[in-house]
Amino acid sequence: MSASGGTKAIVAALAANLAIAVAKFVAFIFSGSSSMLAESVHSLADSGNQGLLLVGGKRARREATPQHPFGYGRERYIYAFLVSIVLFTVGGMFALYEGYEKIQHPHELDHWYWPVGVLVFAIIAEVFSFRTAIKESNAIRGEQSWIQFVRHAKAPELPVVLLEDLGALVGLILALGGVGMALATGEGVWDGIGTLCIGVLLILIAIVLAVETKSLLLGEAAGTDAVEKISKALVDGETVTGVIHMRTLHLGPDELLVAAKVAVGRDDTAQEIAAAIDAAEARVREAVPIARVIYLEPDIYRAPAVK
Repeated sequence: MSASGGTKAIVAALAANLAIAVAKFVAFIFSGSSSMLAESVHSLADSGNQGLLLVGGKRARREATPQHPFGYGRERYIYAFLVSIVLFTVGGMFALYEGYEKIQHPHELDHWYWPVGVLVFAIIAEVFSFRTAIKESNAIRGEQSWIQFVRHAKAPELPVVLLEDLGALVGLILALGGVGMALATGEGVWDGIGTLCIGVLLILIAIVLAVETKSLLLGEAAGTDAVEKISKALVDGETVTGVIHMRTLHLGPDELLVAAKVAVGRDDTAQEIAAAIDAAEARVREAVPIARVIYLEPDIYRAPAVK
């Protein structure tokens, strides 16, 4: 997985979530808090999700084959989409079910200091994980806002980890609020309400991830900046005088396909055009290094007829 894949952020999130999942489940056993059970399942699901992202990154590095001539770069999108499904079903739906059961059959919390202590520990651990994800994202985010980064990033891992960590932090605060209200009022129903809120939060995050990764799976074009760089690099002003039309497609986060019809002169020889095409490809790869698959078709430019 390339640096842009955010391997460091994924590993940090995986380590934090495994430790937190164990701690939350121990707290559930001693306290009987449904919020803690929902949060332990949430952390376990997140751990599985980070494992899926690592597997997807490894499988995406396989060499192209005759059956898959453009390689396996999109495996990273497939595994990111699986993450959204796991987060929706294992995390969100389970939390909704557990919250409903706790509201229907509330009971007081036992050994309240277990869930409170674990939640405080979990918040501290998630803050460090979230900080790592933010640092990794800032290295490639540029001037984009966070919303733009999540929506337009071609590498799915960092947006997934960012949203997971954000959801985990908010979920922990909701769980702490539910436990706190249950202790303050003596009504276990508040624990169930907190669990329901966690379920709704996880489902909303899963929907956002599913929408964004679905778009990547369908195939997205290069960003505006990359398209402009490619267009400028194609034209040399001598043999290649313009771009008639062009299409770009991400074969994976780090591999771009470019197909373009370029304008050449009527009197240019085949040898001159072939040399100009080779030079144009070299300029494009220098301007946009991820443009690894390039198909250029020379043609005589004909101005549109005036009606």
